[in-house]
Amino acid sequence: MLRFLPLILLIAACSGTSLRYPVPVPEVTESVSIRFGSVEVRDVSLPSYAAGEEIQIQRADGALVSSGDVLWADDPSREVSLALSRNLAALTGAKVANEPWPFDGFADARVEVRVEEMLAVESGAFRLTGQYFVAPTNGRGDRSDYFSIAAPYDPAGGIAAISAARAAALLELSERIAQDGLR
Repeated sequence: MLRFLPLILLIAACSGTSLRYPVPVPEVTESVSIRFGSVEVRDVSLPSYAAGEEIQIQRADGALVSSGDVLWADDPSREVSLALSRNLAALTGAKVANEPWPFDGFADARVEVRVEEMLAVESGAFRLTGQYFVAPTNGRGDRSDYFSIAAPYDPAGGIAAISAARAAALLELSERIAQDGLR
């Protein structure tokens, strides 16, 4: 097998193999008490450039650049929705799941997130802006708020650093939703 390794590497290089980068799961160390026992997270709405697999980086002149060879490991909308669910469950201890609600009955509240901007800036910040909505199923106490988050990263760390900053930004958003929207 080892004598075929150079041939395998050559074939992979010639076939235009893409590199896929997962977003790491951040450690949740905080706990937030909320007024709901169960929460449904709706599919997150992303801008078109952020909804694609290609990893976008904003240059100093404002242009977004990407490469078809450097991709996110999962569909961004799915990954962001799942990350918010996982983070909210870890933060609150509530029963949290993505839509469609997989349990009997209905969740006590629904969370919807509409992202306006989600990208890495080449100077070293991952920006996440938009608006979230919390709708209790009993129809009382709807809440919404805008968010603007900038998670720093070291540009020398490459895509791995951007992935870690993206995870940190999503955790910060989850904390804001739990503290300001679900209490």
